[in-house]
Amino acid sequence: MNTGDLRCLDADALRTMPLPAPGGDKDARGRVCVVGGSVQVPGAALLSAEAALRAGAGKLQVLTVRSAAMALGLAVPEALVVGVREDSKGELAGGGPVLQSALEACDALLIGPGMRSTPCLERLKAKASQTAATVILDAGALHGALRAPEGRPFILTPHAGEMASMCGRSKEDVQQAHLEHAREMARATNSVMVAKAPRTYIVGPDGAAWQHEGGGPGLGTSGSGDALAGLIAGFAARGATALEAALWGVWVHGEAGRLLAQSVGPLGYLARQISAQVPSILQRFPWR
Repeated sequence: MNTGDLRCLDADALRTMPLPAPGGDKDARGRVCVVGGSVQVPGAALLSAEAALRAGAGKLQVLTVRSAAMALGLAVPEALVVGVREDSKGELAGGGPVLQSALEACDALLIGPGMRSTPCLERLKAKASQTAATVILDAGALHGALRAPEGRPFILTPHAGEMASMCGRSKEDVQQAHLEHAREMARATNSVMVAKAPRTYIVGPDGAAWQHEGGGPGLGTSGSGDALAGLIAGFAARGATALEAALWGVWVHGEAGRLLAQSVGPLGYLARQISAQVPSILQRFPWR
């Protein structure tokens, strides 16, 4: 595919890149590690964690601030939840050997839901560049994003405001040339860029691009991006490439929004309802 191509992301496109077969047990479907949440936004990690499991990931570990860990563990009993030290502002402040062990054991690593950019987060991202896992950077982890190692692209999930911060441009500039800025940042960071908007662009490090317009305005709700990031992590843990995981995540997220618009209404459904739609959506795709 040359860099001038722009493909439409739909169900037919996904059938040309089937997900890995489910396998016989949870180990075969990979482990997701979600590092996220804060005292002010503890639920972001919950939304991402549940979405990763709904996408079919076999195992789940969540690292969050210590004060939120017990509640999160009860909310997601399927996960191993580890509470780590927090700073005076309620943000993640450490992790040490526990964090290092989690990074080494996972197949997909999602960093950032519900977090703000902090020195700890920057150190964590530097460690993430050394792991063999597929790394997804979201929310606070997008600020000052690193260049991914050659052959192991990150997946970055910015909305227009976050893209503007990454590019050093205004939000208006990004909105007027969203695809061009997505291509610029995909190449600069050696990453798969998921440029979120009513028309979302998914761009590989080589500039190859896809567009998706499904889902409807209801997906523009608080926490929706956390669910999307979790879906992408779940598909990556199952063995999809970084680009495939991003494409599957965006389309399934949009399709969940379309179904909720029909059953609930075009506006007013909650981000927590997105993940429950996913298993039935995936049932339409036979394993190959």
